[in-house]
Amino acid sequence: MSENTERIKCLIIGSGPAGYTAAIYAARADMKPVMYTGLEPGGQLTTTTEVDNFPGYPQGIDGPKMMMDLQEQAERFGTEVRIGMITEVEFSKEFGGIHRACVDNKTWIEAESVIISTGATAKYLGLPSEQRLRGGGVSACAVCDGFFYKGQDVAIVGGGDTAAEEATYLANICNKVTMLVRKDYMKASKAMQHRVETTKNIDLRYNTEVDEILGDQVVEGLRMVNNQTGEKEEIKITGFFVAIGHKPNTDIFKGWLDMDETGYVITKGKTTKTNIPGVFASGDVQDKVYRQAITAAGTGCMAALDAERYLAEIETEEDIEKPQTRPETV
Repeated sequence: MSENTERIKCLIIGSGPAGYTAAIYAARADMKPVMYTGLEPGGQLTTTTEVDNFPGYPQGIDGPKMMMDLQEQAERFGTEVRIGMITEVEFSKEFGGIHRACVDNKTWIEAESVIISTGATAKYLGLPSEQRLRGGGVSACAVCDGFFYKGQDVAIVGGGDTAAEEATYLANICNKVTMLVRKDYMKASKAMQHRVETTKNIDLRYNTEVDEILGDQVVEGLRMVNNQTGEKEEIKITGFFVAIGHKPNTDIFKGWLDMDETGYVITKGKTTKTNIPGVFASGDVQDKVYRQAITAAGTGCMAALDAERYLAEIETEEDIEKPQTRPETV
């Protein structure tokens, strides 16, 4: 290892609400955090036009502006925010060990503690019209954006528990919800299926796929196609929700961290601790249930506190192991 390798106290990987909140707490604890933003500085909220459900913004706030505010707050306390991506890691499995991370496939750095806040990426259908209208009526989070379509007609695509839960959530506030399921059955649990089937304003369409989302600047309608008959139908909607799953951004940590079958990092109990001492996970990278900005921020706070306590334990242990010298006697 080169003598010039940079050694930092706290490395934060990812720059969403979890990462920035972790940075604020870590900086205030004099941990001198260094954050690498990743390919999408600010995370998923940078693609959200309006955030109405984050405490402290009574009039709502634009998603990118909110992330800029969080960055400024983190930097105010001394966080060093760097544009770059961690592309490889080598974690020490020993308590007090030094972790290594590679930046942009070029430079290696060392860290005494690591907070992972790389988030999860929503899966989309891949249609050009879908991508064009993201932020203009296309959303991957009904709980986040459903409020804006109160009393209106919307559509949702997906057949799992998340899709069923979001469809029933939308049905409580929207006039009508058209739910598209690609197969002739739902993958959701029986209880969730029953809830969808018994909700009067959910129009459940099996064997149905999206042909195109209609509208130039905002969603105005949906053209769907029956994949058995080829028959197409257009309906008027103002909101389109994608609920076909999320992919946690954890590929570079595979082989190092314990994960579930879908790649979410497993943390211990009610902490943010991973199976590697000194490595902590916060936000959507370890939360497949809530996936909200406010819960991500909460676990970012927890991760910084866990990291601070971990570093304090190391210092205490080092002090105990130092040889005790007796004062000279005359």
